[in-house]
Amino acid sequence: MLPQYYTVKAYGEHEINIQKSRFIAYVSRAETEEEAQSFIQKIKKQNWDATHNCSAYLIGENDLIQKANDDGEPSGTAGVPILEVLKKKKLKDTVVVVTRYFGGIKLGAGGLIRAYGKATSEGLQATGIVERQLMRVMHTKVDYTFLGKLENELRSSIYPIKEIHYSDLVEIETFAKENETEVFKEWMTELTNGQATISEGDILYQETTIK
Repeated sequence: MLPQYYTVKAYGEHEINIQKSRFIAYVSRAETEEEAQSFIQKIKKQNWDATHNCSAYLIGENDLIQKANDDGEPSGTAGVPILEVLKKKKLKDTVVVVTRYFGGIKLGAGGLIRAYGKATSEGLQATGIVERQLMRVMHTKVDYTFLGKLENELRSSIYPIKEIHYSDLVEIETFAKENETEVFKEWMTELTNGQATISEGDILYQETTIK
């Protein structure tokens, strides 16, 4: 599992108009090629009357799966520009379909490349990009008398609070980088005068919106 990578926030769409042609970018996260293909087919079915439904996707830790499809546009003028934007932004597990409704004015090869690239860039911006960091969930159980102090300290620290559970004791779930778990334990022990029970939980990706 990668310690950190960028991907899109969720599903999004964005439309631009160039020389009377409509370019609609549809963006989604896809962790398998099957998911990417399913998304592409869904958009094609939705826009069955469009002139073109061009697409590209990047999938896998090392971008092992990457495809671009011009869907009838001149070779290299649609799918590849979409893919190049994904690469430039260093995104992973992302699929984009740019639907074009032709407006009657030909754009030429250069114009098409710029149009599909612009539609993709703006579509990604409208959808939002997140950074996913691999984090260890740390479980800290303490008496309620420490809750206020720990909450204040954690909220101004590098350890984001995931969740707080209230029962006989209060349990605070916190994210910590894998190489910082021991430092976290020492810090919690110091803050609670050794009164906390600290254990390591699951490894999860924490998402932070960056754009």
